[in-house]
Amino acid sequence: MRDHQVRVWPAGEAHPREDELAWKIAEYAVSRPAVDDDVAEMVRCRVVDNAAVALAAINRAPVAAARAMALAHPRAAGATLFGLPPEITVHAEWAAWANATAVRELDFHDTFLATDFGHPGDNIPPLIAAAQQTGRDGAALVRAVAVAYEIHVALMKGIGLHVHKKDHVAHLLPGAVAGLGALLELPVEAVYHAVNQAVHLGFSTRQSRKGEITSWKAYVPGFSGKTAIEAVDRAMRGEGAPNPIYEGADSVIAWMLDGPDGVYTVPLAEPGEAPRGIMETYTKAHSAEYQAQALIDLAREVRDRVDLTQVEKIVLHTSHHTHVVIGTGSEDPQKFDPKASRETLDHSAMYILAVALEDGEWHHDASYAPDRAGRPETVALWRRIETAEDADWERRYHHPDPAERAFGGRLEIIMDDGTTIEAAKDVADAHPNGAAPWTWPDYVGKFDRLMTGVIDPAERDRFIAAAEGLGDLDAETLRHLNPMLPAGAVDCDAPTGGGIFDWQS
Repeated sequence: MRDHQVRVWPAGEAHPREDELAWKIAEYAVSRPAVDDDVAEMVRCRVVDNAAVALAAINRAPVAAARAMALAHPRAAGATLFGLPPEITVHAEWAAWANATAVRELDFHDTFLATDFGHPGDNIPPLIAAAQQTGRDGAALVRAVAVAYEIHVALMKGIGLHVHKKDHVAHLLPGAVAGLGALLELPVEAVYHAVNQAVHLGFSTRQSRKGEITSWKAYVPGFSGKTAIEAVDRAMRGEGAPNPIYEGADSVIAWMLDGPDGVYTVPLAEPGEAPRGIMETYTKAHSAEYQAQALIDLAREVRDRVDLTQVEKIVLHTSHHTHVVIGTGSEDPQKFDPKASRETLDHSAMYILAVALEDGEWHHDASYAPDRAGRPETVALWRRIETAEDADWERRYHHPDPAERAFGGRLEIIMDDGTTIEAAKDVADAHPNGAAPWTWPDYVGKFDRLMTGVIDPAERDRFIAAAEGLGDLDAETLRHLNPMLPAGAVDCDAPTGGGIFDWQS
């Protein structure tokens, strides 16, 4: 591991291309690192995790619309779509678009939190799509996913985006490009240009996660995966890209991040070094923003000690990020609106705490239903909850030792009679440092819970066996990796409003 310093180079300051962060990313991507057994197993776990949450969301409106757009771009021997027969194939970039939207829709898959944050499982759909279209085998896919996670995690550790109100997907794109470079064993220069292109196109503001949050939150990983594939295709044809995209005088650092004096340190694996980044990431047991995972578990533990009809106020003491992104520090009135979108409610710690305290459970659909959000007693409790930034929780959020990091908080429940009930939880139970860290059986269990009565048992067994043996799959078997639902279970005729791709002259 090496610490790579990234700063803006004035226009008159000459540096070799090999000193650029984009080159370092590309160099690692194509170095064919060996993949440790525990990393390979975690890749398999995340493939199952993605499929579970994608199929659970398969007929939700954003997923149906993304699928309709993809189906308008058929390609023989292309890539498959979640839920549909493997004989139905589309162009890889459109499969990435549709499948990543399905994975992201419920906000129910993996996460990493550091200087910045993101959902590294979003790298997997474009890699599977490209592997299917280009005839790669399971071993190549496992290495590509591990490389994508490695780069994505390194960037989230080293370069803060949200402090400048930039969306975290700016780090997803170079991770996906690195994974594609590893998958296809491309020349360093091609990956370098694709990274520059993808980063150049990948910056957007955090308005997508502010105020009235819309379905774009689900689409943006698909947009990123599609953009990554297109950037790689272009670079493979010998085309260049804006560079240096990180260090240039008019680069993303100079004008979108810390400015001309900004300096970042990105911890990069050495070429050939085994990728370990995926082992620092963690998935969700509950369908809500990650900082709410520990809060749901904590609410379930403390609820029997609290008469909710006698609560005067609840204060959650927590990290800066939790306070300003999903707490009252955001100053978003929508986070208290019973008619707010699902996407907004899953970014409201106050709503999530109220429902978890009342119900003692969390469901990816029922907990967000309009009639559930609108219950008068829920609204009353919800509006008595606030968050407060706490220096110690903020320190632990950024602790350099993964074993010491904390993403939870301390509940201070003040009752009408003046008594106070307190409870705290460092991390979610499913977290690697939690009360019940998740391993392969837990990921399979999540798939089974979400797919009970939905998927044919034989198809369930086929998919789980294929995922478990992912590293040994040949190219033909990999073409059938994505699980299929029974005929009629995927509503391909759902009205999606119609668009240019549906236009009939």
